[in-house]
Amino acid sequence: MKIAMIGTGYVGLVSGVCFSDFGHEVVCVDKDPRKIEMLERGEVPIYEPGLDTLMAKNVEAGRLSFTLDLNAAIDGADAVFIAVGTPTRRGDGHADLTYVMAAAEEIARAADHYVVVVTKSTVPVGTNRKVQEVVAAANPELDFDVASNPEFLREGAAIDDFMKPDRVVVGVESDRAAKVMEDIYRPLYLRDFPIITTDLESAEMIKYAANAFLATKITFINEIAALCEKVGADVKQVSKGMGLDGRIGNKFLHAGPGYGGSCFPKDTKALARIGQDHASPVSIVETVIKVNEETKRRMIDKLLDLCGGSFNGKRVAVLGVTFKPNTDDMRDAPALTIVPALVGGGAQVSVVDPQGRREGEALLPGVRWEDDPYAAVEGADLLLILTEWNEFRALDLGRIASSMATARLADLRNIYSSSDAEAAGFVAYDSIGRVGYGL
Repeated sequence: MKIAMIGTGYVGLVSGVCFSDFGHEVVCVDKDPRKIEMLERGEVPIYEPGLDTLMAKNVEAGRLSFTLDLNAAIDGADAVFIAVGTPTRRGDGHADLTYVMAAAEEIARAADHYVVVVTKSTVPVGTNRKVQEVVAAANPELDFDVASNPEFLREGAAIDDFMKPDRVVVGVESDRAAKVMEDIYRPLYLRDFPIITTDLESAEMIKYAANAFLATKITFINEIAALCEKVGADVKQVSKGMGLDGRIGNKFLHAGPGYGGSCFPKDTKALARIGQDHASPVSIVETVIKVNEETKRRMIDKLLDLCGGSFNGKRVAVLGVTFKPNTDDMRDAPALTIVPALVGGGAQVSVVDPQGRREGEALLPGVRWEDDPYAAVEGADLLLILTEWNEFRALDLGRIASSMATARLADLRNIYSSSDAEAAGFVAYDSIGRVGYGL
């Protein structure tokens, strides 16, 4: 099969590389000359473990290429995937479909043979119908079908998720389009991974409903964590006891400073807006959005308590600012709420993150970047663990505590216990959903 992938962002690039590894001929298209030049040099513009190696392998095999020329990419293609951004539209919570519709129109004008136009971007219910209308209006003579194929990739584990998916969702309206999609995903069919073939609207809804449910699990356990702190329970034990129930499961029950990233904030807002537009409010999701923002702000109160009610003049070392480990993505990360509050309150902030500096320098002005956690904490009044990178899981807490001006620890990912902190010499410790000391 020949595939054109429109957009070389996170979803487009990972999908294009993985499709080429299936044995398909894939051409990735982007309007940004800088990104195409990087990719042609073998440089990956995002951080995703293993992507650079897999990309190089398939470029060398002649199955994967990059171009600015949409017409050339579509020439002879069996399917054209739209994998452009759908950011939250400012002011109303809607997903911005400007790039999707522009891509659909460009595809229509470039195509001169039967092609399946596949929406990979996360889009509101009804979008694929609109894509169909846009393509038909731009090129009335074109023989085409539209398919919905939402992605379910976790940043930091995207290649494994693509190659060994929980499920692949395909929304189509014709047997012809279904056959093209079956051929594209043939390697997964042969290994008996679940492929769900459904209508366009159901495929679109599956994506939003899945992400909203996961965001709800995270937010639920964060609310339970706040209650645990009040009643003296341990949220880690509560999560374990809940997760052993097969109806609940243990995933996404890890208390923390709130969810962030490229999907959950954007998709929960879009789903809430879809419900409002159709006079069928998704009240649970609306509450999840509200509580998640409150959770981030509650973290600031925790830090204030550790600092005696004021950040002014305090030195704070922050370990991790990306929204999760194994990514450089800082979109809607809790750090973007918490770190500016520290700086705005008069704190001197040092930041360590294995991949966050590239985006973080612009997003977090007024902080000092360090490569070494031990250098960052020297002379600090507070150590804040904000992202659970593996590099931060086995620190020498005794060495850290002895090098600080005042040894206080805010472990917002529950990596360490209060007994760990106390034994290391910390005079104050707080975490999420567990009893601290020295507050």
